Amino acid sequence: MNIRFRPKLLDTLHGYERVGFTQDLSSGITVGVLALPLAMAFAIASGMSPTAGIWTAIVAGLLISLLGGSRVQIGGPTGAFIPIIYAIVVDHGVQNLLIATMMSGVMLLAMGAFRLGSMIRFIPLSVVIGFTNGIAVVIFMSQIKDFLGLKIDNLPGEFFAKLEALYAALPTLHLPTIAVACASLAVLVLWNRRAARVPWMKRLPGPLAVLIIGTLVNAIFSLPVDTIGSRFGGIPQELPEVGLPELSLGSLGKLIAPALTIALLGAIESLLSARVADSQIDDRHDPNQELMAQGIANVVAPLFGGFAATGAIARTATNIRTGGRTPVAGIIHALVLLAIVLVLAPFASYIPLATLSAIVVVVSINMGEWHAFSPNQLARYTLAYRTILLGTFFITVIFDLTLAVELGMVMASLFFIYRMSDLTRIERIPLEEHYGVAGVRRADGTPRILAYRMFGSLFFGAANKLENLLLMQDGHPDVVILDTDKVINIDTTGLDILQTLHRNLQKRGATLILCGLNSQPGSLVFRSGFLDQLGDDNVTSNITEALIRAQRIRGAGPEIAYA
Repeated sequence: MNIRFRPKLLDTLHGYERVGFTQDLSSGITVGVLALPLAMAFAIASGMSPTAGIWTAIVAGLLISLLGGSRVQIGGPTGAFIPIIYAIVVDHGVQNLLIATMMSGVMLLAMGAFRLGSMIRFIPLSVVIGFTNGIAVVIFMSQIKDFLGLKIDNLPGEFFAKLEALYAALPTLHLPTIAVACASLAVLVLWNRRAARVPWMKRLPGPLAVLIIGTLVNAIFSLPVDTIGSRFGGIPQELPEVGLPELSLGSLGKLIAPALTIALLGAIESLLSARVADSQIDDRHDPNQELMAQGIANVVAPLFGGFAATGAIARTATNIRTGGRTPVAGIIHALVLLAIVLVLAPFASYIPLATLSAIVVVVSINMGEWHAFSPNQLARYTLAYRTILLGTFFITVIFDLTLAVELGMVMASLFFIYRMSDLTRIERIPLEEHYGVAGVRRADGTPRILAYRMFGSLFFGAANKLENLLLMQDGHPDVVILDTDKVINIDTTGLDILQTLHRNLQKRGATLILCGLNSQPGSLVFRSGFLDQLGDDNVTSNITEALIRAQRIRGAGPEIAYA
Protein backbone atom coordinates (compact mmCIF):
# COMPACT_ATOMS: atom_id res chain seq x y z
CA MET A 1 0.00 0.00 0.00
CA ASN A 2 1.32 3.44 -0.98
CA ILE A 3 0.67 5.84 1.92
CA ARG A 4 0.96 9.47 0.88
CA PHE A 5 1.67 11.89 3.74
CA ARG A 6 2.05 15.48 2.59
CA PRO A 7 0.67 18.30 4.77
CA LYS A 8 -0.90 21.25 2.98
CA LEU A 9 1.53 23.53 4.81
CA LEU A 10 4.37 22.36 2.54
CA ASP A 11 2.45 23.42 -0.57
CA THR A 12 1.57 26.85 0.81
CA LEU A 13 5.06 27.85 1.97
CA HIS A 14 6.38 28.04 -1.59
CA GLY A 15 6.37 31.73 -2.47
CA TYR A 16 5.07 32.72 0.98
CA GLU A 17 5.54 36.47 1.43
CA ARG A 18 5.28 39.14 4.13
CA VAL A 19 1.80 40.25 2.99
CA GLY A 20 0.48 36.73 3.40
CA PHE A 21 2.09 36.39 6.82
CA THR A 22 0.54 39.69 7.97
CA GLN A 23 -2.92 38.45 6.97
CA ASP A 24 -2.34 35.08 8.67
CA LEU A 25 -1.05 36.82 11.81
CA SER A 26 -4.11 39.05 12.10
CA SER A 27 -6.47 36.15 11.43
CA GLY A 28 -4.63 33.82 13.82
CA ILE A 29 -4.88 36.32 16.68
CA THR A 30 -8.61 36.85 16.05
CA VAL A 31 -9.38 33.13 15.89
CA GLY A 32 -7.18 32.49 18.94
CA VAL A 33 -9.12 34.88 21.16
CA LEU A 34 -12.40 33.50 19.77
CA ALA A 35 -11.32 29.94 20.57
CA LEU A 36 -10.70 30.74 24.26
CA PRO A 37 -14.32 31.08 25.45
CA LEU A 38 -15.52 28.32 23.13
CA ALA A 39 -12.87 25.86 24.32
CA MET A 40 -13.75 26.45 27.97
CA ALA A 41 -17.50 26.41 27.36
CA PHE A 42 -17.42 23.19 25.33
CA ALA A 43 -15.20 21.48 27.90
CA ILE A 44 -17.45 22.38 30.84
CA ALA A 45 -20.56 21.32 28.89
CA SER A 46 -18.83 18.00 28.16
CA GLY A 47 -18.20 17.30 31.84
CA MET A 48 -14.51 18.21 31.60
CA SER A 49 -12.47 21.02 33.15
CA PRO A 50 -11.96 24.29 31.25
CA THR A 51 -8.22 23.58 31.33
CA ALA A 52 -8.81 20.39 29.33
CA GLY A 53 -10.70 22.36 26.70
CA ILE A 54 -7.97 24.98 26.35
CA TRP A 55 -5.18 22.42 25.99
CA THR A 56 -7.26 20.48 23.47
CA ALA A 57 -7.51 23.66 21.40
CA ILE A 58 -3.79 24.38 21.75
CA VAL A 59 -2.35 20.93 21.05
CA ALA A 60 -4.91 19.60 18.58
CA GLY A 61 -5.28 22.98 16.88
CA LEU A 62 -1.53 23.20 16.35
CA LEU A 63 -1.21 19.67 14.94
CA ILE A 64 -4.25 19.91 12.68
CA SER A 65 -2.91 23.10 11.09
CA LEU A 66 0.64 21.81 10.97
CA LEU A 67 -0.16 18.41 9.41
CA GLY A 68 -3.64 18.79 7.88
CA GLY A 69 -4.86 18.66 4.31
CA SER A 70 -6.67 22.01 4.30
CA ARG A 71 -5.22 25.48 3.92
CA VAL A 72 -7.55 27.14 6.44
CA GLN A 73 -8.95 24.46 8.74
CA ILE A 74 -8.98 25.38 12.45
CA GLY A 75 -9.14 22.43 14.81
CA GLY A 76 -10.15 22.06 18.43
CA PRO A 77 -13.04 20.99 20.66
CA THR A 78 -16.46 21.52 19.09
CA GLY A 79 -20.05 21.65 20.23
CA ALA A 80 -20.97 18.52 18.28
CA PHE A 81 -18.82 16.43 20.62
CA ILE A 82 -20.54 17.65 23.81
CA PRO A 83 -23.21 14.92 24.16
CA ILE A 84 -20.75 12.19 23.16
CA ILE A 85 -17.98 13.29 25.53
CA TYR A 86 -20.42 13.87 28.37
CA ALA A 87 -21.92 10.39 27.97
CA ILE A 88 -18.47 8.76 27.96
CA VAL A 89 -17.41 10.69 31.07
CA VAL A 90 -20.60 9.67 32.89
CA ASP A 91 -20.41 6.01 31.85
CA HIS A 92 -16.65 5.37 31.84
CA GLY A 93 -14.83 8.24 33.58
CA VAL A 94 -12.33 10.84 32.44
CA GLN A 95 -9.35 8.49 32.14
CA ASN A 96 -11.26 6.14 29.87
CA LEU A 97 -12.42 9.13 27.82
CA LEU A 98 -8.77 10.00 27.16
CA ILE A 99 -8.08 6.40 26.13
CA ALA A 100 -11.15 6.33 23.87
CA THR A 101 -9.96 9.58 22.28
CA MET A 102 -6.55 8.08 21.55
CA MET A 103 -8.22 4.96 20.11
CA SER A 104 -10.35 7.17 17.86
CA GLY A 105 -7.17 8.92 16.76
CA VAL A 106 -5.70 5.61 15.64
CA MET A 107 -8.92 4.85 13.74
CA LEU A 108 -8.83 8.25 12.01
CA LEU A 109 -5.17 7.79 11.13
CA ALA A 110 -5.95 4.39 9.62
CA MET A 111 -8.92 5.82 7.68
CA GLY A 112 -6.65 8.44 6.15
CA ALA A 113 -3.81 6.00 5.47
CA PHE A 114 -6.19 3.60 3.68
CA ARG A 115 -7.57 6.56 1.70
CA LEU A 116 -11.12 6.35 2.99
CA GLY A 117 -11.58 10.11 3.19
CA SER A 118 -13.88 10.26 0.19
CA MET A 119 -16.11 7.54 1.69
CA ILE A 120 -17.43 10.01 4.28
CA ARG A 121 -19.17 11.84 1.44
CA PHE A 122 -21.41 8.81 0.92
CA ILE A 123 -23.38 9.68 4.07
CA PRO A 124 -26.71 11.16 2.83
CA LEU A 125 -27.52 14.80 3.54
CA SER A 126 -30.71 13.78 5.36
CA VAL A 127 -28.65 11.78 7.86
CA VAL A 128 -26.16 14.63 8.37
CA ILE A 129 -28.89 17.24 8.94
CA GLY A 130 -30.81 14.85 11.20
CA PHE A 131 -27.97 14.09 13.59
CA THR A 132 -26.61 17.68 13.50
CA ASN A 133 -29.95 19.08 14.64
CA GLY A 134 -30.29 16.26 17.15
CA ILE A 135 -26.91 17.11 18.62
CA ALA A 136 -27.97 20.77 18.83
CA VAL A 137 -31.01 19.78 20.92
CA VAL A 138 -28.89 17.59 23.21
CA ILE A 139 -26.38 20.43 23.69
CA PHE A 140 -29.18 22.86 24.51
CA MET A 141 -30.61 20.47 27.10
CA SER A 142 -27.19 20.02 28.67
CA GLN A 143 -27.00 23.78 29.35
CA ILE A 144 -30.30 24.07 31.21
CA LYS A 145 -28.60 23.15 34.50
CA ASP A 146 -25.97 25.92 34.43
CA PHE A 147 -28.25 28.43 32.68
CA LEU A 148 -30.86 28.16 35.43
CA GLY A 149 -28.43 27.47 38.27
CA LEU A 150 -30.11 24.16 39.17
CA LYS A 151 -28.61 22.11 41.98
CA ILE A 152 -27.85 18.77 40.32
CA ASP A 153 -24.76 16.88 41.42
CA ASN A 154 -24.55 14.58 38.38
CA LEU A 155 -26.74 15.22 35.38
CA PRO A 156 -27.53 11.85 33.71
CA GLY A 157 -26.54 11.31 30.10
CA GLU A 158 -29.65 9.31 29.14
CA PHE A 159 -32.48 11.41 27.69
CA PHE A 160 -35.42 10.48 29.91
CA ALA A 161 -33.30 10.33 33.06
CA LYS A 162 -31.98 13.80 32.21
CA LEU A 163 -35.51 15.17 31.79
CA GLU A 164 -36.50 13.63 35.11
CA ALA A 165 -33.47 15.11 36.91
CA LEU A 166 -34.05 18.59 35.44
CA TYR A 167 -37.73 18.51 36.38
CA ALA A 168 -36.97 17.37 39.92
CA ALA A 169 -34.42 20.20 40.34
CA LEU A 170 -36.71 23.02 39.13
CA PRO A 171 -37.45 24.18 42.72
CA THR A 172 -33.72 25.01 43.07
CA LEU A 173 -33.82 27.77 40.42
CA HIS A 174 -31.19 30.41 41.22
CA LEU A 175 -32.38 33.88 40.18
CA PRO A 176 -28.94 35.61 40.15
CA THR A 177 -27.62 32.86 37.83
CA ILE A 178 -30.64 33.21 35.54
CA ALA A 179 -30.15 36.98 35.43
CA VAL A 180 -26.46 36.65 34.47
CA ALA A 181 -27.25 33.99 31.87
CA CYS A 182 -30.06 36.00 30.27
CA ALA A 183 -28.00 39.19 30.28
CA SER A 184 -25.05 37.35 28.69
CA LEU A 185 -27.37 35.83 26.08
CA ALA A 186 -28.86 39.22 25.24
CA VAL A 187 -25.43 40.87 24.96
CA LEU A 188 -24.13 38.09 22.73
CA VAL A 189 -27.13 38.17 20.37
CA LEU A 190 -27.09 41.96 20.12
CA TRP A 191 -23.32 42.05 19.65
CA ASN A 192 -23.48 39.54 16.80
CA ARG A 193 -26.22 41.54 15.08
CA ARG A 194 -24.51 44.91 15.51
CA ALA A 195 -21.08 43.58 14.48
CA ALA A 196 -22.28 43.32 10.88
CA ARG A 197 -22.80 47.11 10.77
CA VAL A 198 -20.20 48.49 13.20
CA PRO A 199 -16.60 48.10 11.92
CA TRP A 200 -14.80 48.10 15.29
CA MET A 201 -17.15 45.44 16.69
CA LYS A 202 -16.17 43.06 13.90
CA ARG A 203 -12.66 42.90 15.32
CA LEU A 204 -13.91 41.54 18.64
CA PRO A 205 -15.81 38.22 18.34
CA GLY A 206 -19.13 38.12 20.18
CA PRO A 207 -18.24 35.18 22.49
CA LEU A 208 -15.05 36.91 23.59
CA ALA A 209 -16.86 40.25 24.11
CA VAL A 210 -19.53 38.71 26.36
CA LEU A 211 -16.84 36.74 28.22
CA ILE A 212 -14.87 39.91 28.96
CA ILE A 213 -17.99 41.83 30.01
CA GLY A 214 -19.26 39.02 32.24
CA THR A 215 -15.86 38.51 33.85
CA LEU A 216 -15.34 42.23 34.56
CA VAL A 217 -18.82 42.64 36.05
CA ASN A 218 -18.31 39.63 38.29
CA ALA A 219 -14.82 40.74 39.35
CA ILE A 220 -16.12 44.19 40.35
CA PHE A 221 -19.41 43.24 42.01
CA SER A 222 -18.63 39.69 43.24
CA LEU A 223 -21.88 38.25 41.91
CA PRO A 224 -23.34 35.29 43.85
CA VAL A 225 -22.95 32.84 40.96
CA ASP A 226 -20.78 29.83 40.21
CA THR A 227 -17.50 30.62 38.45
CA ILE A 228 -14.57 28.71 37.03
CA GLY A 229 -12.73 29.49 40.23
CA SER A 230 -15.47 28.24 42.58
CA ARG A 231 -16.14 25.01 40.67
CA PHE A 232 -12.77 24.13 39.12
CA GLY A 233 -10.27 26.11 41.16
CA GLY A 234 -9.30 28.28 38.19
CA ILE A 235 -6.89 27.51 35.34
CA PRO A 236 -3.26 26.62 36.14
CA GLN A 237 -0.79 29.20 34.81
CA GLU A 238 1.64 26.54 33.68
CA LEU A 239 2.23 23.78 31.18
CA PRO A 240 0.36 20.53 31.95
CA GLU A 241 2.12 17.34 32.90
CA VAL A 242 2.54 15.12 29.86
CA GLY A 243 1.80 11.41 30.30
CA LEU A 244 -0.29 8.47 29.27
CA PRO A 245 -3.73 8.10 30.88
CA GLU A 246 -4.27 5.18 33.22
CA LEU A 247 -4.90 2.12 31.05
CA SER A 248 -7.02 -0.84 32.08
CA LEU A 249 -6.95 -3.72 29.60
CA GLY A 250 -10.32 -4.90 30.87
CA SER A 251 -11.99 -1.65 29.80
CA LEU A 252 -10.59 -1.53 26.25
CA GLY A 253 -13.39 -3.67 24.84
CA LYS A 254 -16.03 -1.34 26.29
CA LEU A 255 -14.34 1.69 24.73
CA ILE A 256 -14.37 0.46 21.12
CA ALA A 257 -17.90 1.73 20.46
CA PRO A 258 -17.31 5.18 22.05
CA ALA A 259 -14.00 5.49 20.19
CA LEU A 260 -15.70 4.61 16.90
CA THR A 261 -18.36 7.25 17.59
CA ILE A 262 -15.70 9.91 18.20
CA ALA A 263 -13.82 8.88 15.05
CA LEU A 264 -16.95 8.84 12.89
CA LEU A 265 -18.20 12.24 14.05
CA GLY A 266 -14.70 13.72 13.90
CA ALA A 267 -14.26 12.55 10.32
CA ILE A 268 -17.67 13.81 9.22
CA GLU A 269 -17.37 17.22 10.88
CA SER A 270 -13.77 17.89 9.84
CA LEU A 271 -14.35 16.97 6.19
CA LEU A 272 -17.62 18.90 6.04
CA SER A 273 -15.81 21.92 7.46
CA ALA A 274 -13.00 21.53 4.93
CA ARG A 275 -15.48 21.24 2.04
CA VAL A 276 -17.29 24.41 3.14
CA ALA A 277 -13.93 26.18 3.39
CA ASP A 278 -12.94 25.02 -0.12
CA SER A 279 -15.94 26.76 -1.63
CA GLN A 280 -14.99 30.03 0.08
CA ILE A 281 -11.30 30.13 -0.90
CA ASP A 282 -11.50 28.33 -4.27
CA ASP A 283 -9.26 25.46 -3.19
CA ARG A 284 -9.46 21.69 -2.76
CA HIS A 285 -8.44 19.95 0.43
CA ASP A 286 -6.88 16.50 0.73
CA PRO A 287 -9.43 14.47 2.75
CA ASN A 288 -7.04 11.62 3.53
CA GLN A 289 -4.28 13.94 4.75
CA GLU A 290 -6.87 15.77 6.85
CA LEU A 291 -8.01 12.52 8.48
CA MET A 292 -4.43 11.52 9.26
CA ALA A 293 -3.80 14.92 10.87
CA GLN A 294 -7.03 14.61 12.88
CA GLY A 295 -5.90 11.16 13.98
CA ILE A 296 -2.48 12.35 15.14
CA ALA A 297 -4.08 15.28 16.98
CA ASN A 298 -6.49 12.99 18.84
CA VAL A 299 -3.65 10.65 19.83
CA VAL A 300 -1.43 13.46 21.16
CA ALA A 301 -4.01 15.78 22.81
CA PRO A 302 -4.92 13.30 25.62
CA LEU A 303 -1.23 13.17 26.60
CA PHE A 304 -1.69 16.82 27.68
CA GLY A 305 -5.05 16.17 29.37
CA GLY A 306 -7.05 17.14 26.29
CA PHE A 307 -9.92 15.26 24.69
CA ALA A 308 -11.56 14.81 21.29
CA ALA A 309 -10.97 17.47 18.64
CA THR A 310 -11.94 18.01 15.04
CA GLY A 311 -12.24 20.74 12.43
CA ALA A 312 -14.39 23.59 13.78
CA ILE A 313 -16.71 25.07 11.16
CA ALA A 314 -17.33 28.39 12.98
CA ARG A 315 -13.65 29.05 13.74
CA THR A 316 -12.63 27.99 10.23
CA ALA A 317 -15.18 30.42 8.75
CA THR A 318 -13.86 33.19 11.03
CA ASN A 319 -10.33 32.42 9.89
CA ILE A 320 -11.38 32.82 6.25
CA ARG A 321 -13.37 36.02 6.85
CA THR A 322 -10.44 37.67 8.65
CA GLY A 323 -7.97 36.91 5.85
CA GLY A 324 -6.32 33.61 6.81
CA ARG A 325 -5.21 31.71 3.72
CA THR A 326 -2.54 29.25 4.89
CA PRO A 327 -2.08 26.83 7.82
CA VAL A 328 0.20 29.47 9.39
CA ALA A 329 -2.95 31.22 10.67
CA GLY A 330 -4.03 28.05 12.49
CA ILE A 331 -0.57 27.64 14.01
CA ILE A 332 -0.65 31.26 15.25
CA HIS A 333 -4.12 30.67 16.71
CA ALA A 334 -2.72 27.84 18.85
CA LEU A 335 0.25 29.95 19.97
CA VAL A 336 -2.06 32.84 20.91
CA LEU A 337 -4.08 30.47 23.12
CA LEU A 338 -0.86 29.29 24.73
CA ALA A 339 0.19 32.87 25.44
CA ILE A 340 -3.20 33.66 26.97
CA VAL A 341 -2.95 30.67 29.31
CA LEU A 342 0.55 31.58 30.46
CA VAL A 343 -0.27 35.26 31.01
CA LEU A 344 -3.99 35.69 31.76
CA ALA A 345 -4.90 32.42 33.49
CA PRO A 346 -5.52 34.01 36.96
CA PHE A 347 -8.36 36.14 35.55
CA ALA A 348 -10.24 33.01 34.43
CA SER A 349 -11.32 32.36 38.04
CA TYR A 350 -13.85 35.23 37.72
CA ILE A 351 -15.58 33.86 34.61
CA PRO A 352 -19.26 33.08 35.44
CA LEU A 353 -20.38 29.64 34.33
CA ALA A 354 -23.73 31.18 33.39
CA THR A 355 -21.94 33.32 30.79
CA LEU A 356 -20.23 30.29 29.28
CA SER A 357 -23.58 28.49 29.29
CA ALA A 358 -25.14 31.36 27.32
CA ILE A 359 -22.35 31.08 24.74
CA VAL A 360 -23.01 27.35 24.28
CA VAL A 361 -26.77 27.95 24.01
CA VAL A 362 -26.17 30.33 21.09
CA VAL A 363 -23.79 27.79 19.50
CA SER A 364 -26.44 25.05 19.77
CA ILE A 365 -29.08 27.27 18.17
CA ASN A 366 -26.81 28.37 15.34
CA MET A 367 -25.48 24.89 14.53
CA GLY A 368 -28.91 23.48 13.69
CA GLU A 369 -30.48 23.77 10.24
CA TRP A 370 -33.93 24.39 11.67
CA HIS A 371 -35.44 25.54 8.37
CA ALA A 372 -35.11 21.94 7.18
CA PHE A 373 -37.82 20.95 9.69
CA SER A 374 -40.44 23.44 8.57
CA PRO A 375 -43.60 21.84 7.11
CA ASN A 376 -43.15 23.71 3.83
CA GLN A 377 -39.56 22.53 3.47
CA LEU A 378 -40.37 18.92 4.38
CA ALA A 379 -43.28 18.89 1.93
CA ARG A 380 -40.86 19.50 -0.94
CA TYR A 381 -39.09 16.20 -0.42
CA THR A 382 -40.01 12.53 -0.63
CA LEU A 383 -41.38 10.37 2.14
CA ALA A 384 -38.02 8.56 2.26
CA TYR A 385 -36.12 11.83 2.87
CA ARG A 386 -38.54 12.90 5.62
CA THR A 387 -38.40 9.51 7.31
CA ILE A 388 -34.60 9.41 7.34
CA LEU A 389 -34.28 13.04 8.49
CA LEU A 390 -36.79 12.83 11.33
CA GLY A 391 -35.77 9.30 12.32
CA THR A 392 -32.10 10.24 12.62
CA PHE A 393 -33.03 13.40 14.54
CA PHE A 394 -35.19 11.69 17.16
CA ILE A 395 -32.84 8.74 17.61
CA THR A 396 -29.94 11.16 18.19
CA VAL A 397 -31.92 13.07 20.81
CA ILE A 398 -33.42 10.09 22.61
CA PHE A 399 -30.63 7.51 22.28
CA ASP A 400 -27.21 8.38 20.85
CA LEU A 401 -25.41 9.51 17.72
CA THR A 402 -23.88 6.13 16.82
CA LEU A 403 -27.25 4.38 16.73
CA ALA A 404 -28.75 7.33 14.84
CA VAL A 405 -26.12 7.24 12.10
CA GLU A 406 -26.30 3.44 11.85
CA LEU A 407 -30.08 3.37 11.55
CA GLY A 408 -30.05 6.43 9.31
CA MET A 409 -27.66 4.69 6.92
CA VAL A 410 -29.73 1.50 7.05
CA MET A 411 -32.93 3.42 6.27
CA ALA A 412 -31.19 5.33 3.47
CA SER A 413 -29.88 2.07 2.00
CA LEU A 414 -33.27 0.35 2.18
CA PHE A 415 -35.04 3.29 0.56
CA PHE A 416 -32.37 3.40 -2.14
CA ILE A 417 -32.75 -0.32 -2.80
CA TYR A 418 -36.52 0.06 -3.00
CA ARG A 419 -36.22 3.01 -5.36
CA MET A 420 -33.73 1.23 -7.61
CA SER A 421 -35.85 -1.90 -7.70
CA ASP A 422 -38.90 0.24 -8.53
CA LEU A 423 -37.00 1.78 -11.46
CA THR A 424 -35.97 -1.67 -12.71
CA ARG A 425 -38.58 -3.19 -14.97
CA ILE A 426 -38.97 -5.80 -17.72
CA GLU A 427 -41.35 -5.52 -20.64
CA ARG A 428 -42.36 -8.05 -23.24
CA ILE A 429 -41.57 -7.02 -26.82
CA PRO A 430 -44.49 -7.80 -29.17
CA LEU A 431 -42.42 -9.18 -32.04
CA GLU A 432 -45.31 -9.48 -34.51
CA GLU A 433 -46.24 -5.81 -34.07
CA HIS A 434 -42.79 -4.23 -34.05
CA TYR A 435 -40.65 -6.60 -36.12
CA GLY A 436 -43.13 -8.67 -38.12
CA VAL A 437 -41.04 -11.78 -37.46
CA ALA A 438 -42.33 -14.85 -39.25
CA GLY A 439 -42.89 -18.05 -37.32
CA VAL A 440 -43.02 -16.42 -33.90
CA ARG A 441 -45.92 -18.67 -32.91
CA ARG A 442 -46.77 -22.32 -33.34
CA ALA A 443 -49.90 -23.55 -35.07
CA ASP A 444 -51.71 -23.74 -31.73
CA GLY A 445 -50.85 -20.09 -30.97
CA THR A 446 -48.21 -20.76 -28.33
CA PRO A 447 -45.01 -18.69 -28.68
CA ARG A 448 -41.87 -20.07 -30.34
CA ILE A 449 -39.85 -16.92 -29.68
CA LEU A 450 -40.30 -14.58 -26.71
CA ALA A 451 -38.40 -11.30 -26.38
CA TYR A 452 -38.14 -8.99 -23.39
CA ARG A 453 -36.54 -5.62 -22.87
CA MET A 454 -35.07 -4.85 -19.45
CA PHE A 455 -34.49 -1.41 -17.90
CA GLY A 456 -32.46 -0.29 -14.87
CA SER A 457 -30.30 -2.47 -12.65
CA LEU A 458 -30.62 -6.22 -12.24
CA PHE A 459 -29.50 -6.61 -8.63
CA PHE A 460 -30.61 -8.43 -5.49
CA GLY A 461 -33.34 -5.85 -4.76
CA ALA A 462 -34.90 -6.38 -8.18
CA ALA A 463 -34.61 -10.16 -8.32
CA ASN A 464 -38.39 -10.59 -8.36
CA LYS A 465 -38.60 -8.76 -11.69
CA LEU A 466 -37.63 -11.96 -13.54
CA GLU A 467 -40.04 -14.13 -11.58
CA ASN A 468 -42.49 -14.47 -14.48
CA LEU A 469 -39.67 -15.58 -16.77
CA LEU A 470 -38.45 -18.18 -14.30
CA LEU A 471 -41.97 -19.58 -14.01
CA MET A 472 -42.51 -19.34 -17.80
CA GLN A 473 -45.95 -17.80 -17.27
CA ASP A 474 -45.90 -16.45 -20.84
CA GLY A 475 -45.57 -19.92 -22.31
CA HIS A 476 -42.83 -22.43 -23.19
CA PRO A 477 -40.95 -21.04 -26.17
CA ASP A 478 -38.01 -22.45 -28.11
CA VAL A 479 -36.03 -19.21 -27.71
CA VAL A 480 -36.08 -16.40 -25.11
CA ILE A 481 -34.35 -13.13 -26.01
CA LEU A 482 -33.36 -10.62 -23.29
CA ASP A 483 -32.55 -7.15 -24.61
CA THR A 484 -30.27 -5.64 -21.93
CA ASP A 485 -29.31 -2.46 -23.79
CA LYS A 486 -31.00 -0.36 -21.06
CA VAL A 487 -29.49 -2.32 -18.16
CA ILE A 488 -26.69 -0.35 -16.49
CA ASN A 489 -25.63 -2.88 -13.87
CA ILE A 490 -25.89 -6.54 -12.95
CA ASP A 491 -24.70 -7.90 -9.59
CA THR A 492 -23.96 -11.50 -8.67
CA THR A 493 -27.56 -12.11 -7.57
CA GLY A 494 -28.81 -10.85 -10.93
CA LEU A 495 -26.25 -13.06 -12.68
CA ASP A 496 -27.44 -16.05 -10.67
CA ILE A 497 -31.02 -15.37 -11.80
CA LEU A 498 -29.89 -15.32 -15.44
CA GLN A 499 -28.00 -18.56 -14.94
CA THR A 500 -31.09 -20.15 -13.34
CA LEU A 501 -33.20 -19.00 -16.27
CA HIS A 502 -30.65 -20.47 -18.68
CA ARG A 503 -30.69 -23.84 -16.86
CA ASN A 504 -34.51 -23.92 -16.78
CA LEU A 505 -34.67 -23.26 -20.51
CA GLN A 506 -32.02 -25.88 -21.23
CA LYS A 507 -34.08 -28.51 -19.40
CA ARG A 508 -36.96 -27.75 -21.80
CA GLY A 509 -34.70 -27.78 -24.82
CA ALA A 510 -34.97 -24.00 -25.21
CA THR A 511 -32.26 -21.35 -25.71
CA LEU A 512 -31.51 -18.05 -23.96
CA ILE A 513 -30.06 -15.18 -26.03
CA LEU A 514 -28.67 -12.01 -24.49
CA CYS A 515 -28.30 -8.90 -26.59
CA GLY A 516 -27.08 -5.32 -26.09
CA LEU A 517 -24.89 -6.02 -23.04
CA ASN A 518 -23.27 -2.84 -21.72
CA SER A 519 -19.73 -2.73 -20.31
CA GLN A 520 -20.39 -3.69 -16.67
CA PRO A 521 -22.95 -6.44 -17.35
CA GLY A 522 -20.82 -7.74 -20.23
CA SER A 523 -17.71 -7.81 -18.05
CA LEU A 524 -19.49 -9.81 -15.34
CA VAL A 525 -20.96 -12.26 -17.86
CA PHE A 526 -17.48 -12.82 -19.30
CA ARG A 527 -15.57 -13.04 -15.99
CA SER A 528 -18.08 -15.41 -14.41
CA GLY A 529 -17.87 -17.94 -17.25
CA PHE A 530 -21.55 -17.50 -18.08
CA LEU A 531 -20.59 -16.57 -21.65
CA ASP A 532 -19.09 -20.04 -22.13
CA GLN A 533 -22.31 -21.59 -20.83
CA LEU A 534 -24.47 -19.58 -23.22
CA GLY A 535 -22.16 -19.85 -26.19
CA ASP A 536 -20.70 -16.96 -28.14
CA ASP A 537 -23.43 -17.12 -30.78
CA ASN A 538 -26.12 -16.54 -28.12
CA VAL A 539 -24.73 -13.15 -27.08
CA THR A 540 -25.41 -10.51 -29.72
CA SER A 541 -24.91 -6.77 -30.00
CA ASN A 542 -28.54 -5.87 -30.75
CA ILE A 543 -32.01 -7.35 -30.98
CA THR A 544 -31.96 -7.60 -34.78
CA GLU A 545 -29.00 -9.98 -34.62
CA ALA A 546 -30.69 -11.82 -31.75
CA LEU A 547 -33.81 -12.40 -33.88
CA ILE A 548 -31.70 -13.70 -36.76
CA ARG A 549 -30.02 -16.09 -34.33
CA ALA A 550 -33.42 -17.15 -32.95
CA GLN A 551 -34.75 -17.92 -36.44
CA ARG A 552 -31.72 -20.07 -37.16
CA ILE A 553 -32.12 -21.97 -33.89
CA ARG A 554 -35.72 -22.88 -34.68
CA GLY A 555 -34.80 -23.76 -38.26
CA ALA A 556 -36.78 -21.03 -40.00
CA GLY A 557 -33.76 -19.20 -41.43
CA PRO A 558 -33.01 -15.50 -41.10
CA GLU A 559 -36.34 -14.36 -42.50
CA ILE A 560 -37.16 -11.15 -40.63
CA ALA A 561 -39.78 -8.89 -42.10
CA TYR A 562 -39.89 -5.48 -40.45
CA ALA A 563 -43.31 -3.99 -39.83
